[in-house]
Amino acid sequence: MSKLENLRIAIVHEWFVNYAGSERVIEQFLHIFPHADLFAVVDFLEGSQREYIQHKQVTTTFIQKLPFAKTKFRQYLPLMPLAIEQLDLSAYDLIISSSHAVAKGVLTSPHQLHISYVHSPIRYAWDLQHQYLQESNLEKGIKSWIARWILHQIRIWDTRTANGVDRFIANSQFIARRIYKVYRRDAQVIYPPVDLQNYALGEQKQDFYLTASRLVPYKRVDLIVEAFSRMRDRQLVVIGDGEQMSKIQAKAGKNVQLLGYREPAELKAYMQNAKAFVFASEEDFGITPVEAQACGTPVIAFGRGGVTESVIGLDRDRPTGIFFGAQSVDSICEAVLEFERNQHLIKPQACRDNAMRFSIERFQTEFYKVVKRAWEDYQTV
Repeated sequence: MSKLENLRIAIVHEWFVNYAGSERVIEQFLHIFPHADLFAVVDFLEGSQREYIQHKQVTTTFIQKLPFAKTKFRQYLPLMPLAIEQLDLSAYDLIISSSHAVAKGVLTSPHQLHISYVHSPIRYAWDLQHQYLQESNLEKGIKSWIARWILHQIRIWDTRTANGVDRFIANSQFIARRIYKVYRRDAQVIYPPVDLQNYALGEQKQDFYLTASRLVPYKRVDLIVEAFSRMRDRQLVVIGDGEQMSKIQAKAGKNVQLLGYREPAELKAYMQNAKAFVFASEEDFGITPVEAQACGTPVIAFGRGGVTESVIGLDRDRPTGIFFGAQSVDSICEAVLEFERNQHLIKPQACRDNAMRFSIERFQTEFYKVVKRAWEDYQTV
């Protein structure tokens, strides 16, 4: 029986353009299997950006060379199913895909084991289609019907290609349920890795609340800002930049500081000192609330998605935060008041201890064991 270290391994990702949540998973895949080769739809990393992929060469698809692909590659989504199928992985024993769109759709043969770590089935093609069309101003007209037809075709392709995956791994129970809903396949859960050692416990909190995020519609930072602008006697610090900056600035009261982008070290300092971290989006997992807890900072979060698995509510022992039930200004205001009434129940050390469940070392150990077991089972078939 071959050891994993002796296998020819291919790692497939959607695109290499930045360093965000799914890229942190790729980084750890390469720590576990440093001899693996990389494949993606496009790769536009430059210079020091390539450190997390160990400066490896990435085999890409024809989309890499299409006009304006470097900045507009997402607009080539209708071509991505075709593109990902053109990657030739026939020389490999084990294929590991990191998928939130099309990566799991690579073509494999019966003598290859395909394990797919799924951040989410294609969100904008499935349960978030209507939200996507609304945010893209595609609710009416001929462009709307073209977009709806494309998304319909992608759903058909996405369902079919699930048959080519031998083992699904989900990044949360929330996504495991979504995988079962869409593909009718079970998925084992391995939570993403969080670099907790870079976040120090801060036990002395200052009198301000914090939120940090890209300023894009689904993050719902606008609701947080509007809520705190209504509660003028409470201070809010907002870290992040994005397309909604001007809209959010227009809603911000004098008690709201919009700091834009800040370097990681400065963001960590704010996390350590904040009274609580406010989080209003529905995320597949949500790494930032875990980072806040690693700093000993409680979380006030919308109670849906992966955050319900990473934050311990007031109904359990050693709570680390509270949840609000609706993405609305009123619900956020009520949650802040509830937090202040129960703040004494949430201890910084409890927050830190809870965050340690999501360490890099835990991820590496769990993922290696699952792959090893899958390969052993595959060999006995």
